[in-house]
Amino acid sequence: MPLNLFRRGKIWHYRGTVNGARLRGTTGTADRKTAERIANGIEAAQWKGDLDGPGSVLTFTQAATKYLKAGRPSRFVKFVSDYWKDTLVKDITSGAVRNAAIVLCPNAKAATRNRHVIVPTQAIINHAAELGLCQSLKVTRFPVETKRKKPITWEWVQAFMANANPHLGALCCFMFLTGARVSEAINLKWEDVDLVKRRALIRQTKVGAERWAHLPAPLVVAIANIQGERKGKVFKYSTRDTAKPQWNKVIKRAGIEYLTYHSCRHGFATALLHKRIDPITVSKLGGWKSAQHVFDTYGHAMDDDTLADVIIDTPETRSLPQEGEYAKKSNG
Repeated sequence: MPLNLFRRGKIWHYRGTVNGARLRGTTGTADRKTAERIANGIEAAQWKGDLDGPGSVLTFTQAATKYLKAGRPSRFVKFVSDYWKDTLVKDITSGAVRNAAIVLCPNAKAATRNRHVIVPTQAIINHAAELGLCQSLKVTRFPVETKRKKPITWEWVQAFMANANPHLGALCCFMFLTGARVSEAINLKWEDVDLVKRRALIRQTKVGAERWAHLPAPLVVAIANIQGERKGKVFKYSTRDTAKPQWNKVIKRAGIEYLTYHSCRHGFATALLHKRIDPITVSKLGGWKSAQHVFDTYGHAMDDDTLADVIIDTPETRSLPQEGEYAKKSNG
């Protein structure tokens, strides 16, 4: 039966059943004629979706709502939703997404356009595709010039902790020794920490998963030294931005090189690779999506012309002359 209109206050609402589906909502208007047009459009869309498939009427706003309800990352979702609004997902092409990135981020670098627009837009549409509501979308990202990231070292962390308050010092130590992203570390709760078993549950919102991280002894001590009631967040900071001013002050006070939060995660991967830990294990320990990603991003950490010596590093070969000793013997 057709949708019926009724008023709540001055605003017209609609309700009814269309092709077996119960519909109810507000038209958002106090004008009856406008409300009738809106209700007719909703009814027509319901029939079209049933006859032509859900993809024929799915809007980006609807897809974004389903994406958030599924617990997916919310970062930049509103930013792109405000642009696409009620555009039908089926009408959003790869080229349209790239153009949106240019329009929304006119003066930004390629990496920013990819991260702020292309990645969330594609993620929202592909989530809807997983639900069988539309076709998946593949968008070619803007080429990014890869820059080598400077990793934090354990020595840097120790200098930082010596000049920081217990909360911030432990936060830095936690990111370095577990590979946690700053958002994951800041959202760590006391209920997710077990100092006896030396482990912490890290909720990886970026990849929609969880992992248990081992807590090395210095990190256990750092967390144990945090004073106060052990409820809520471990490191007290509400967001990465609230910790940033203090982070900068500590670096200046310690007289160490300025490095970012993410340099801790980079240092975690780099240190493990330097210890000859394979990328598969590193990706598992740090919660990366794949070993290939670890290798592509942090593989430079293994640049060393002498690594071939590892192949013959056995008790027998250690007694052989080392570099330069052959020449000495020859001249002797």
